[in-house]
Amino acid sequence: MSAMRRTRARGLVSAVTLSFALALAACAPKDADIKAAADTAIGGVSGVSVAVTNGVATISGQFADEATRTSTTAKVAEAPVVISPDDALRTSVTAALAAFPMLTATIADGVITLNGEIKKSELPMAMQALSALNPKRIDNKATVKK
Repeated sequence: MSAMRRTRARGLVSAVTLSFALALAACAPKDADIKAAADTAIGGVSGVSVAVTNGVATISGQFADEATRTSTTAKVAEAPVVISPDDALRTSVTAALAAFPMLTATIADGVITLNGEIKKSELPMAMQALSALNPKRIDNKATVKK
């Protein structure tokens, strides 16, 4: 492979890596999940590997030809990634609490923990919005103001 083709292939792989990273940043899956999906996508392509750090997948190695590089990078970019239930719940909680800027929430194992401050009159609305998300439990550690 000529030096110009290798440089071009590296540039394209970098662009695919960036696109893959941006697509995954929104859902924040674990590195191991991303790597497993990417490894499955590149299965059978010799001399190519995937490394994942902080949600960014980097494809490295030499492709036999341009067609193999194109198809492999496309497969990795489309690889399904498992999103944890907490990640999906976190997105919904953020939206539900938008009307309550003094409240913050942490999510762990399906449990929503509220912190911050909320008016007593607003608390039922916030709890109803969060209950509609079907968490395992809601722990209200927020300070309730009159």
